[in-house]
Amino acid sequence: MHIHILGICGTFMGGLAALAREAGHHVTGCDSGVYPPMSDQLRALGIELVEGYGADQLALQPDMFVVGNVVSRARLADGTPKFPLMEAILDAGAPYTSGPQWLADQVLAGRHVLAVAGTHGKTTTTSMLAWILECAGLTPGFLVGGVPMNFGISARLGAPAAGQARPLFVIEADEYDTAFFDKRSKFVHYRPRTAVLNNLEFDHADIFDDLGQIERQFHHLVRTVPPSGRVVVNGLEESLTRVLHAGCWSQVASFGAAVSDFAARGEPHDFEVLRRGEPVARVQWQLTGVHNQLNALAAMAAAEHVGVAPAHAAQALARFENVRRRMELRGTARGISVYDDFAHHPTALRTTLDGLRRRLGTEARILAVFEPRSNTMKLGTMKSQLPWALEQADLAFCHTAGLDWDAAEALAPMGERAHTAGDIATLLAQITAAARPGDHIVCMSNGSFGGIHARLLEALR
Repeated sequence: MHIHILGICGTFMGGLAALAREAGHHVTGCDSGVYPPMSDQLRALGIELVEGYGADQLALQPDMFVVGNVVSRARLADGTPKFPLMEAILDAGAPYTSGPQWLADQVLAGRHVLAVAGTHGKTTTTSMLAWILECAGLTPGFLVGGVPMNFGISARLGAPAAGQARPLFVIEADEYDTAFFDKRSKFVHYRPRTAVLNNLEFDHADIFDDLGQIERQFHHLVRTVPPSGRVVVNGLEESLTRVLHAGCWSQVASFGAAVSDFAARGEPHDFEVLRRGEPVARVQWQLTGVHNQLNALAAMAAAEHVGVAPAHAAQALARFENVRRRMELRGTARGISVYDDFAHHPTALRTTLDGLRRRLGTEARILAVFEPRSNTMKLGTMKSQLPWALEQADLAFCHTAGLDWDAAEALAPMGERAHTAGDIATLLAQITAAARPGDHIVCMSNGSFGGIHARLLEALR
């Protein structure tokens, strides 16, 4: 079939496009400010990209328009539609569906889906799980909201494997809403047989009023897991305990707590894995941070459900190379290391910095550079948590463009350790003036951050 994807350059929709192309479909798509890296990846696959959402694209006459959740019925200041193509689709009665629904119908049907949900760590844990299954010879399909460095691509269809009743497919399962016409979380479409509930706290303040609303969506996911399925749940999270207490009809495997089915003993970079108190594996790898230790336990518990022993999973993790933009070292200049990290929620900022501090010790300086860019952070819902999130940083630099709240006031408890700037140039000047040899600079954002990493390295040189 011919599908035309609206919002094709997002990580999810771009991955969907790659899967559709691999399956033999004719794929075209559009986006606003068609941008890399996804645009480069898609063009390399021979996918035609159209700039903008013009109504003239209706003339393409695809078999299906696949609509990303960036698309809405919003109007511009002059009253014209922000997405004219969507208005034309509706007027013409043309066929359309959401990305998650198309994926469920065309790719996931008939497969054993392993879905990884959670406020934090979805991309990393999904990548770990896919790599464990790959090393076990199970050739899983996957769709990840990032690029796992072991694979170099964000999505593939995979293939049936010996000993498996169904082909395996690992998917990052997002709780954000599906489309403007389907306000359920994306993950309710995926119908997993193995569901990982990695953690759960308040996020997405633009669409959820409180934590209880997100817990309800997580329980909708739990309701779709079959009796023979497995729910892998973080035993340290009260919110997830409440989710399961609302009803669970599948096998449960817990991880994280001392009394969980899967627990860790040792440092995050070198630890024993205990299954119900008995040592079953040892993980020795390059990753840092307790959060990655927990991600590893979650991936191992999920992999066990499809027959991969923890000892074999640990061997795979020893060769796990992480995901691009997850504490990715972008370069060094004058003895100063510059990292790129996707963290944006206060808890993610804190766990990223805690992991680096644990690795570096107390002597080295950490400079945290961040922008509150997510919808939740732009609203200022969690601004009071920022001093706590940045506790391990010796200095913090905040990019304040687009904020309706006072970042300097929110960071005031940090005193002279905190700096703010309304533009990238000023921010760069502040950082380069403060940095000295031996420092570690962590740039944290869920966007491109104005290319600050390369600009910073150049300025330091």
